[in-house]
Amino acid sequence: MTENELHYLLALQKVDRVGDIIAKKLLNHCGSAEGIFKAKTTQLAAIDGIGKVLLKRLANPDIFSQAEKELRFIRDNNITVSFFREESYPEGLKHCTDSPILLFTSGNINLKQKRIISIVGTRQVTPYGMDFCRKLIADLAPLDPVIVSGFAYGVDILAHQSAMENNLQTIGVLAHGLNQIYPKSHKKYKPQMEGNGGFMTDFWSTSHPDRENFIKRNRIVAGISEATIVIESADKGGSLITANMANDYNRDVFAVPGRTSDKYSQGCNNLIKTQRAHLLTSAADLVYMLNWDMEKKEKQIQKQLFVTLEPEEQLVFDFLQKNGKEQMDLMAVHCGLPVFKLSSLLLNMELKGIIRPLPGKMFEII
Repeated sequence: MTENELHYLLALQKVDRVGDIIAKKLLNHCGSAEGIFKAKTTQLAAIDGIGKVLLKRLANPDIFSQAEKELRFIRDNNITVSFFREESYPEGLKHCTDSPILLFTSGNINLKQKRIISIVGTRQVTPYGMDFCRKLIADLAPLDPVIVSGFAYGVDILAHQSAMENNLQTIGVLAHGLNQIYPKSHKKYKPQMEGNGGFMTDFWSTSHPDRENFIKRNRIVAGISEATIVIESADKGGSLITANMANDYNRDVFAVPGRTSDKYSQGCNNLIKTQRAHLLTSAADLVYMLNWDMEKKEKQIQKQLFVTLEPEEQLVFDFLQKNGKEQMDLMAVHCGLPVFKLSSLLLNMELKGIIRPLPGKMFEII
């Protein structure tokens, strides 16, 4: 991504009522942010959902002066920017329709070939939750996962601290720009965080930690990771919103059970009771459900010499061989097959000993 294209992307973000979904629609139609602003009005008007009001807002020159100021902040503060079409953009978020078109990061983040989990929970974490969180991360440390959370009080900061104590990479997803730290009392953790990972946000330096921003940032916490773990939660709270988002993204959700009389176990118990989360009692549960124990072994790919595959089966096999394990709905999209057809193909391939099913409607080659 060139600096010129980044300038246009930032300007696009400042167009009133253009969120990530509409922005992606415009980008897919015009090819680039610069192409959007240089396109003819008749061309843009032909796009579904683009009306006269939005066309007028795209012509507002003020958005470019605001974009220039933010671009200067990015340059002056060594901020890394990832565009959703680039290889550097987190793979998990690429499959979320409402993921940010731009991510701003600071620190030393490296997500290539990494297991990523999000840990969330109440700000009023109890000794029970503290002990569980610390032990969980320590037990997972040999598998070198990246620990993601929201850098808030309670479970969030405890997860970050525990990750750093075990020399694991950790990422704080912020509900504001990278020019500040909220809560201010957590500023003391910034140097170590940036040494062991860093911070990520889709908010500009002009944004403040407003209430609605915390809900918006939760989609990054849920979407970036392979699984979301809820340590403790009351019957209502931000961590439950994150868990619901993770379910919407077809990600695994885990919840730590507690006594029915404990206020900060009610949310977790309800997630488990309503089958919106797997029960989590130890790191071993997570490793088993995510199939991480199998990933430690070398994959033995079935030799095609002894198996006859139909053309569509070969298409699925080639896709899985190239991409590794994948979720069935996403496989259907990439292979251009209806879900009902793909489901039948996967069953036949499983019976032939070519693939195996995994938790979360995932499949991989044996």
